[in-house]
Amino acid sequence: MRIAKIEIAADYLDNYKAILKEEAAASVTLEPGVIAIFPMYQKENPTQIRLVEIYASQAAYQSHLKSPHFQHYKTATLKMVKSLKLVEMASLDPETMSDLFKKMK
Repeated sequence: MRIAKIEIAADYLDNYKAILKEEAAASVTLEPGVIAIFPMYQKENPTQIRLVEIYASQAAYQSHLKSPHFQHYKTATLKMVKSLKLVEMASLDPETMSDLFKKMK
């Protein structure tokens, strides 16, 4: 699990959000090892994007990095991203995690 903290150049914000939305949907739909890629933005500062990323395993994450849709996202948004920080996270209650996703159905 990780949180991606991304700052986008304001001039590219709408274009970036469209590309990210497409990439996140493709990742969750096409990759069995991608449990969640949940994009969000700060209401008071929309150029501040946050992604909650959950992968089934480290191998699933490595596979995701090689996927065509992720590679497209990475190259298409390169000039749009002002900063990127990946924060590795660990769950305090992994047993409850599956219940969270069951409720969303």
